[in-house]
Amino acid sequence: MLTSFIFGAWGGLWWGLLVAYGLLIMCVIGIVLSENRNPLKSLAWVTGLLLFPVGGVVLYFFFGRSIKNVKMISRRNRRKLLQQEATQPLPKLDREISIENRQLIRLGYSVAGALIYSANEIEIYNDGATHFKALFDDLRRAESYINLQFYIIANDKLGRELRDILVDRALAGVKVRVIYDYIGSFDARRRDFFQRMKEYGVEVHSFFRLVFPNHINRVNWRNHRKVVVIDGKIGYIGGMNVADRYINGRPFKKWRDTAARITGPAVAGLQYNFAVDWKFMGQPLLCDEVSSVAQGRGGAIANVPVQLVTSGPTNRWGNMALLFFKAISNAKRRVLIQTPYFLPSEGLLKALESAALSGVDVRVMLPRQADSTLLTYASQSYVEECLLAGIKIYLYEAGMLHGKVLVVDDDFATLGSTNFDFRSFEHNFEENIVMYSSEAARSLADQFFEDAKECVRVKIGEWNRRPRFDKVRESIYRLLSPIL
Repeated sequence: MLTSFIFGAWGGLWWGLLVAYGLLIMCVIGIVLSENRNPLKSLAWVTGLLLFPVGGVVLYFFFGRSIKNVKMISRRNRRKLLQQEATQPLPKLDREISIENRQLIRLGYSVAGALIYSANEIEIYNDGATHFKALFDDLRRAESYINLQFYIIANDKLGRELRDILVDRALAGVKVRVIYDYIGSFDARRRDFFQRMKEYGVEVHSFFRLVFPNHINRVNWRNHRKVVVIDGKIGYIGGMNVADRYINGRPFKKWRDTAARITGPAVAGLQYNFAVDWKFMGQPLLCDEVSSVAQGRGGAIANVPVQLVTSGPTNRWGNMALLFFKAISNAKRRVLIQTPYFLPSEGLLKALESAALSGVDVRVMLPRQADSTLLTYASQSYVEECLLAGIKIYLYEAGMLHGKVLVVDDDFATLGSTNFDFRSFEHNFEENIVMYSSEAARSLADQFFEDAKECVRVKIGEWNRRPRFDKVRESIYRLLSPIL
């Protein structure tokens, strides 16, 4: 009698839990459908939840949630920041700017609120040694404030040198603020790397800190931006994190990346975007002074019209993906792309293919072996389709190609933190400098062709003879590309 009662109770509890879990699955499916995403992505999540209910719910909790239309800053605070700048929202554009670039400028302003800044001076760095020497020299001369954010700040020789410079400047009375990504800089955070900065007056905050269990669903949204603003006069932006490998290349022979130094009115755009991130983390609104005067350094590219375009999972439109799509669609002569990971959305892939099939010279450069084996094979799964459309694919063999560069025709170029992949376009907070300048485009194009000397151009016949096992791995990893 007692045994029957116990088994009956357990049976009732089991069925109750089963029904409750079934309701949970249906609720999650309802949430997926209500978000009105891309139908293919919604269908993939629904299928996964139905076929793998336990694993599907866990994956959705970590990787499937959406924070689109979440405001990073209030309208009132946005107006306060804009009052710091003398630039008009969208001034009358110079007649020398092409119709296609005018459209891109309006697009950047419409989706990201990106203002256009004229008469900037740009210095482009194509290796970590020259970039970090220039950056550290400027940091040592800071007199008023330093605002700095990186996805990775490593606890190595380069990272410790940066830390010592920031501590020294803080002791000298300079206001120093640092944003690092909680996941990207996890190893340095775990070793109390940032504690010394805090002890000497540096304001240090991690972006989207993970606290179990309340904030564990933030793991998929990372701040991938690499930006520095010094005294409101000098700015840096690019794809380089703070780590020794950007100088010594290890574990590769070389680590190729691209960054830019900015002086002139566009520094205000970098400062504005940093201030938005700072406020988003619950910190006071920053209204630091900025300068609109270019320095006039020898070797810099002068009179460059610039936009600073940000994107992230909070944006309605997918800002960077739209900008890239429009720029590629506008191409008349050539499209040059350098990216460490090539996982394009269906729309961007079709834009590249249609450009190539219509006679535009489309070239894509990616590393032969990236710093992630999974991402290497996922990227290579797109190679055959690109080759069949006439896209020229170059595999960089001198080391790790980490630069993120897009050049279209002779007067559009962009570099920054945005990879040509799903994660950058949909899940990461990114920032790029967009330059409407023939000289800037020529500089980046020249470097592309210089890097091509250390590449192997892929031929369709040779590519099809690669091992069958590699083809299978590529196909499997490609299925995961939307969440990689």
